[in-house]
Amino acid sequence: MAEGGGGIRIRRLGGDRAGEIRITRFLRNRAVTGAEMFATAAARASARCAGRAVLAIQDTTVVKSGGGGGLYLHPTLVVDAEDGSIVGLAHAQFLERATGRKADRRQRPIEDKESRRWLEGAAAAAKVCASAREVTVVADRESDIYSAFARRPPGVHLLVRAAQDRALEDGERLFARLDALEEAGRATLSLPARPGRPAREATLAVRHGRFDLARPRNGAARNDPSTIAVHLVDVREIDPPPGENVHWRLITTRPVDGLAQALGVVDLYRRRWAIEQLFRTMKTDGFDIEAVRMEDDAPRQTLAAATLIAAVTIQQLVHARDGGDPQRLRPLLDAFEPKDQPLLEAYCATLEGKTQRQKNPHPRGSLAYASWVLARLGGWTGYYGKPGPVVMLAGWLKFQHGKYAIALTQPTPPLTNTDV
Repeated sequence: MAEGGGGIRIRRLGGDRAGEIRITRFLRNRAVTGAEMFATAAARASARCAGRAVLAIQDTTVVKSGGGGGLYLHPTLVVDAEDGSIVGLAHAQFLERATGRKADRRQRPIEDKESRRWLEGAAAAAKVCASAREVTVVADRESDIYSAFARRPPGVHLLVRAAQDRALEDGERLFARLDALEEAGRATLSLPARPGRPAREATLAVRHGRFDLARPRNGAARNDPSTIAVHLVDVREIDPPPGENVHWRLITTRPVDGLAQALGVVDLYRRRWAIEQLFRTMKTDGFDIEAVRMEDDAPRQTLAAATLIAAVTIQQLVHARDGGDPQRLRPLLDAFEPKDQPLLEAYCATLEGKTQRQKNPHPRGSLAYASWVLARLGGWTGYYGKPGPVVMLAGWLKFQHGKYAIALTQPTPPLTNTDV
């Protein structure tokens, strides 16, 4: 087993040679599975959903690629719909892709297709987020599947970016009907900077309407109803700069009765960026999971599962760094155990300076308080910029090493009759 790249390294995680051996044994332990780890993470997320409006954001990312196939990971991330804070992980599964079986894919039932993962993710979100006030499953164009809308869980809404120019009940096509709608209004959208593209403001024309989608003629949806009623929100940029053009066609089961609700749907879809940031933390901006080289798939999956769960924590910390409304501060227990608080406070006491700007501005017991501590552990001075996932990851690793060092000093409890 070997690792490459500058991110996740078994020896780096272990701290030394002995720690490397312990982690290697953990990864190769047959009793440790990604499914069990995901189930534990989902149970913790479930407890945080009560009374909240949440988004369950789905997507798929590559863990190992090669030869046209590879190992992929499909998580469902739960996000607060109002403030964007990370609630936790509702579901995740690994997919092993191989070439072939494309010719008959339109005729195979959804149960026999890899795309069933979108239905399974929605079903898991409905179960995990059952105590939430409102649940909306959000996904990009790959999940534009008729059966996903036909079989959505009761009480759960869907919000998907359209990929298919579907037939309508009256025989017309969806995109042409959308283009013919009058504008409901215009809005300004702030687009963040990305590599090779500066931040800018885009003026968007907004259209929306209710449509009855017709069941596809292929056999995959043969058991689904003949029509499905949905709402469409179309936003397209007015006079975009060369090489740039924002145009989203969003299908949703949420009610859209006017411009305000249409813009609300757009805002919810923009929250999908959270899962892109999660993948960046797993990869180039953090753990660099793709660079890990392991011959055996089982320990690779275990490591990828642990990395995903840790990346969720890192993103929780990044989101919490600014604090915000004292009434909406997330508790420390969203990402830490109760026994972690004394160590966080001890680190904080050593990291704070004499000036007010060098003090932790957040209340003890809050996730924002922990975010400040881990950012400082990761090398952030408190003066320049805001700590991102790379800094948070460095601080998180140092904190984990500190926990382990303290555990080594604790006496081992004596064996009792029940231990033998």
